This record gives sequence, C-alpha cells and structure tokens, in this order.
Amino acid sequence: MGLLAQQPTSVEKLAELLGLSVSTTSHHLATLAKAGLVSARTEGHYYIYSLQTETLKSMSRHLLQDENLPKLSEGLGEDAFDRKVLSNFLDTDGRIKAFPVQDKKFIVLLRHVLKSFESGKRYTEKEVNEIFVKFNEDTASLRRGMVEYKLMSREGGGGEYWVN
Repeated sequence: MGLLAQQPTSVEKLAELLGLSVSTTSHHLATLAKAGLVSARTEGHYYIYSLQTETLKSMSRHLLQDENLPKLSEGLGEDAFDRKVLSNFLDTDGRIKAFPVQDKKFIVLLRHVLKSFESGKRYTEKEVNEIFVKFNEDTASLRRGMVEYKLMSREGGGGEYWVN
C-alpha cells in the first residue's frame, strides 16, 4: 500500500519492487480491492492499481474511535501465525476441530488450552480432563501433548499435573 500511496502502479511493477511473483501480488491486490482499499483500471494490456485514500481514511477513523480501541489490542500477545492456526483449528465455540499434524501448530493449540490453567496450582487428572474436554473429547492426546512439549509436568503415575 505504501508504493500505491506514492503513485498508481501496475501489478508487474509492484511485483518487481516487492520481490514477489505477479500471481502473489495479484492475489493480494484482489484482497485489497475487495476491501475497497485499492481500485484498478486498464491501460492497454496492464491493470494499474491505485490506493483509495478516502476509504483508508474512513476505515482509520472508524478503527480509532474510542470504543474500538480495546478491540484493536485483543490478540496482540499472539503472532500472526498463532492467530491463523487458531482460526483454522478452532470452531466458533473455541473447541478444537482437529489436531494438526505439524508439531509447531499443535503446540500453538496446546498453549491456547494452557491458558485455562492457573500457574502454581496442582490438578488431579480428573480436573485436567474436565478442562481439556471443554476443548476436545480426546483428553489423552491433550495430556500427552502438554507433558511431551513440557508445558505441564506430572507426578510419576499421573496423579497430579501442574503448569511449567
């Protein structure tokens, strides 16, 4: 958007300046166009994109209204990767739809579930399962994951669990 703020530019030129492929650049521009932030016009065989500054100003005014500021800070502790994983693997009720195959994504889900536990408190296996079942019926996978990735520890026989 910074480049478009300077002057209207073709997809090809933007791709070159950003070091991206034309298809990737086109995809992102299409997303911005759907949001009303850019517009396109044809010039010969090329699409020339322009920043829609009035739309951007209007959105900024709306987002920066006092009642919207607390909403903007939600999720700042999570990075974009975490937010994407959570949106892909949690349903609208915050329950885990499926467990990801990749460890990195599974750990994101485990850290999310871990927020339901108090640091310094010891939990019985029954208490742990009562919390886990709110997220997914497969409490055994959640317990194993928490211990395996050292987010929680357990006493020898699994009688007590606590947050690391």
